[in-house]
Amino acid sequence: MLRRLDGQVWRFLLAGAVNTLLTYLLYLLLLGPVGHRVAYGIAYAAGIGLAYVLGRGFVFKRHAGWLSVLLTPLIYLLQFCVGLVIVEVSITLLGLRAEIAPLLAIAATLPLTYVLSRWAFMRPDGVIKLAAATPPVRSPPGHR
Repeated sequence: MLRRLDGQVWRFLLAGAVNTLLTYLLYLLLLGPVGHRVAYGIAYAAGIGLAYVLGRGFVFKRHAGWLSVLLTPLIYLLQFCVGLVIVEVSITLLGLRAEIAPLLAIAATLPLTYVLSRWAFMRPDGVIKLAAATPPVRSPPGHR
C-alpha cells in the first residue's frame, strides 16, 4: 500500500512537472498579448485537460468512471481560484514579477490538488472509499 502510494506521488509529481512546464510556456507565450489574468486562465484551462489525461492514464492508472470525469474540473476550479488569489496577491501586493507568481501558486496548491485528485480517481472499492458502505437489509427468519 505504502509502496503504491509512493509510486503515485512520484508519478503525480512527474505528470505535474510536465503539465506545469507546458502550461507555463503557454502562459509566457500569452502574457504579452493578453496580460497575466487572461494568460493564466487560458493556460490553466489547457492544464485541466492535460491533468485528466495524465491522471487517468499515468498517475493513478484507473478512474472512478464519470465521477472522476466530473470531479477533475471541479478540483482544478478550486485550485484555480486559490491559485488566482495567490497570483494576484503576489503581483499586486507583494510586487513579484508576473513571470514568477504562477510558480508560487503551483507550489502552494500542490498538496491539496494531489489529495483531491487521488480521491477522484480511486475506484469506490479502492483504497479511498467514495461512499460509506451500507450493510445489506435482511429479512426476519421465516420471511422471503
